[in-house]
Amino acid sequence: GSRATVPARASANMGVGLLYSTTTGNTETVAGYLSAEIGVDAVDIADAEDLASFDGLIIGAPTWHTGADSERSGTAWDDYLYGDLTSADLKGKKVAIFGLGDQAGYGDNFCDAMDELKSCFEKQGAEVIGAWSADGYDHTESKSEAGGTF
Repeated sequence: GSRATVPARASANMGVGLLYSTTTGNTETVAGYLSAEIGVDAVDIADAEDLASFDGLIIGAPTWHTGADSERSGTAWDDYLYGDLTSADLKGKKVAIFGLGDQAGYGDNFCDAMDELKSCFEKQGAEVIGAWSADGYDHTESKSEAGGTF
């Protein structure tokens, strides 16, 4: 009889870009943890090349205390999102987002920058994947929370 063949599985990091920007260094630290786990170099968005060349992206940003409708991270993301990203074709690209915030000190805009990343990348055709439960977090409000998840 004939045997079914299963294509060799690509490694988890094939074509994945791990991008971040940081203010105090905490987001860079978390990007480093992810880098160690998945075997992909973490690159600051200020130093990134063509994002459309990746099959998928993992992107991270802090939220600087603002409550603003745009430029919420206080990092190089602010320039990138409203500059280079606006001409990028990310149709079909899967994007996972991680964000850092201070739920005690800035509970009114906890992790708001994640929502800004999501909105801006979706405008360019990307599909944002993944979610994390908001259970156990002690914050007042977050633009990034929807349906009990971030």
